[in-house]
Amino acid sequence: MPQYLGLVAIVVRNYDEAIAFYVDKLGFKLVEDTFQPAQNKRWVVVAPPGAQETHLLLAQAANAHQASRIGDQTGGRVSFFLFTDDFWRDFHAYQSRGVVFVREPVTEPYGTVAVLEDLYGNRWDLIQTAQGA
Repeated sequence: MPQYLGLVAIVVRNYDEAIAFYVDKLGFKLVEDTFQPAQNKRWVVVAPPGAQETHLLLAQAANAHQASRIGDQTGGRVSFFLFTDDFWRDFHAYQSRGVVFVREPVTEPYGTVAVLEDLYGNRWDLIQTAQGA
């Protein structure tokens, strides 16, 4: 049986502000936003355009311990790697929507990459791989 990574959870401060960032600024699709009454929380899933398998679960912090991890889930390292088929299209679109890049674009043997921060400070590589990489 084939396996794949279906969801990756990211701890957020507020569902609606996180949806606004990922959908309005990064152009992700809102896949699901369902209230779970038994747990008094929402199940919010977003995905980059064209994503077939891996999606992002926006998990609102439920306590102070979880809230302390918002924006620093990996100790300041790049946490997420967003692959694109057109780096410059997405880079310029994100810039025009106010997305903050903390490392400017560079072309490396493996492709073109820049580091952006989400609304909480989590770091993402925006990357277009080089042909054959």
